[in-house]
Amino acid sequence: MILIADSGASKTDWRMLHNGKVEQAQTLGFNPYYQPEEQLDREIREVLLPQIKNPVKEIYYYGTGCSSDKNRQVIRNVMQRYFADAYIEVWHDLEAAARALCGHEEGIACILGTGANSCYYDGKKIVENVTSLGYVLGDEGSGAWMGKRIIADYLRKDLPPRLWDQFKKRFPMSKDEILSRVYSEDMPGRFLGSFSHFIFQHLREPYCYKLVYDGFAEFFEKNVCKYERATSLPVHFTGSVAFYFSDVLRQAGSDKGLRVGRIVESPIAGLTLYHQKA
Repeated sequence: MILIADSGASKTDWRMLHNGKVEQAQTLGFNPYYQPEEQLDREIREVLLPQIKNPVKEIYYYGTGCSSDKNRQVIRNVMQRYFADAYIEVWHDLEAAARALCGHEEGIACILGTGANSCYYDGKKIVENVTSLGYVLGDEGSGAWMGKRIIADYLRKDLPPRLWDQFKKRFPMSKDEILSRVYSEDMPGRFLGSFSHFIFQHLREPYCYKLVYDGFAEFFEKNVCKYERATSLPVHFTGSVAFYFSDVLRQAGSDKGLRVGRIVESPIAGLTLYHQKA
């Protein structure tokens, strides 16, 4: 059996390939920068293992936060604990995006979900990557980026009055509660990203549309446009934010003179096809 994982900030999608059949499972997301190894261990032991019916020979794990050797080793340690005889590869989630979106073709692959990232992929490997900097310094256009802005405008009462009232009704939290979630509790990026659902539901409001459009325009400007061949190659996207706000994303890309190509919610289907062919 081949086991494939695509792990984001919120959830991990798993695919199990065996004798031409594909089965699926889902566990919580895991980021080794912010969460202890024990959390991944628990998800594997309690949620994933009961669903695996055949010996695992190969594991391909793609995850957020897996850009460093140290963090990849954290993942590898947990996997070896439960799949001692398996061949294991651990890759950054950007590699998942590139393989799923481009396959063996040249292109620019982007992630727009809770966080954001991008790369130039030559059909075999990632050649160039504009540093995303994370939700504090970067991640333009991501769910966390949108969340930061709408929360700040809400707390300062800069939202249009009707939208402010709707936000307060939907999220009856005090300023101290919000600030505690952002500055004192675990996974603030996930908390910030959760507000993108509210923005999507009110996308017809000029404030929300402009917020989303400006975020995407900034993502293109600060990330995609820095690749030398940005205007001549398709720019593909994966991630929930790209998927649900796809109309706005395509418009922002077109206004920048870019050709937005594939937009998929999750790379797991493309990864499954990639490894089936391999």
